[in-house]
Amino acid sequence: MQRRNFLKVLATGSVIAIYPSMIDGTLHADDGTLFETYEKVQLVDEEGNPILASTLEKEKNYVFNYPHVATTCILLALPRATDTKVTLKDEDGTEYIWNGGVGKEKNIVAYSGICPHQLTHVNKSDTFISYLGTGKKTMACKQDNVIVCGSHLSAYDPQKGCKVIAGPAPQPLASVVLEHHEDDTLWAVAILGNDKFQQFFKAFKPELKEQFGGKRKAKKMLKNTTTTLALADYTKEVIQY
Repeated sequence: MQRRNFLKVLATGSVIAIYPSMIDGTLHADDGTLFETYEKVQLVDEEGNPILASTLEKEKNYVFNYPHVATTCILLALPRATDTKVTLKDEDGTEYIWNGGVGKEKNIVAYSGICPHQLTHVNKSDTFISYLGTGKKTMACKQDNVIVCGSHLSAYDPQKGCKVIAGPAPQPLASVVLEHHEDDTLWAVAILGNDKFQQFFKAFKPELKEQFGGKRKAKKMLKNTTTTLALADYTKEVIQY
């Protein structure tokens, strides 16, 4: 698919904003994959009960894994509705469109927990990448309501598709495309943007072996459901700068 047509499909929002899982496969820009569908997976709690959008605490960091067993994602209910139809650019200069949040207030978003700078990521031992809410200060950026990677002080704006607003990160965090259904449930269905998954699997073989028994098991695709936890319950230490 040519870039012009790719942007036209994304910009309409009519399919992707409502039910992205209706698209099966991959949409290609001129120089790489930006939007890729995966198994449609429901967000559930530790007991297997559906996560309801209306019950998410605003500005609280949540985490779930998608689309692989080992690739963590950050889930947020932001304090207000997000921007919509935001034009973003990956590190190769390819533009793509982020359509905004989901839920009744259009404030629920999810992003890959892998920083594209040097692959700092949300993990169970300690986590340097997380959202800083209203009134919280950071060395990386003077404004609040940002996702910050404490490793090298990159900062992202989750209201605008995690556009880079400070630090050395070469591109936005990849976005998890969510569906919000009429019964208030949430589903992860695709990844938008340059996700860095393959670089992550290559860079952290020892960690993946320790936590998941090897890279092959870590790369296993999730099916049906993914457990969603508060970040503070998932990791031993959340480090914020």
